[in-house]
Amino acid sequence: MIEQVYMRADGSKYTGKEVISTIANFIAKNPGYEYELTVGTDSQSFADHTKIVEVIALHRVGNGGIYFYHIDYVENFKSLRDKIYEETARSLEVSKDMLLEVAINLDEQGVNIDDVNVHFQIHCDIGTSGKTRELIKEIVGWVTSEGYDCLIKPDSYTANAIADRHSK
Repeated sequence: MIEQVYMRADGSKYTGKEVISTIANFIAKNPGYEYELTVGTDSQSFADHTKIVEVIALHRVGNGGIYFYHIDYVENFKSLRDKIYEETARSLEVSKDMLLEVAINLDEQGVNIDDVNVHFQIHCDIGTSGKTRELIKEIVGWVTSEGYDCLIKPDSYTANAIADRHSK
């Protein structure tokens, strides 16, 4: 995550370290709010490649939020299962050290992460009404076994709304 370049909706670019710092600053300015720090990935296949979009979003519940996205291009997937597994693996990889880095950054600003109401979630682009319904148990099991809360459609807005918007 730290090495990748992320974008904001306005087109500005951020390193992974700058993303962490911006998220921590956003929380530190108003530590009394409830926050949802989410990661989600979506992809769109085209004739000769697949566009994958990883999103990190911070929602200050009831009061807006910010998000960052990274775009990558890969060969087309052989199956829907491969696509969903790659999206999930990327979300987990982005998440791996993010909470720790945000906590360290907040601590440097005098804010203890334990005193802030931050819910960390992985948002997966799977749901009960489509072809991905057969993958729900294994994907949710995988994400929760890694220690994260896992949301699926229609609640997984980071994957099925924000990342989806940038994958088209």
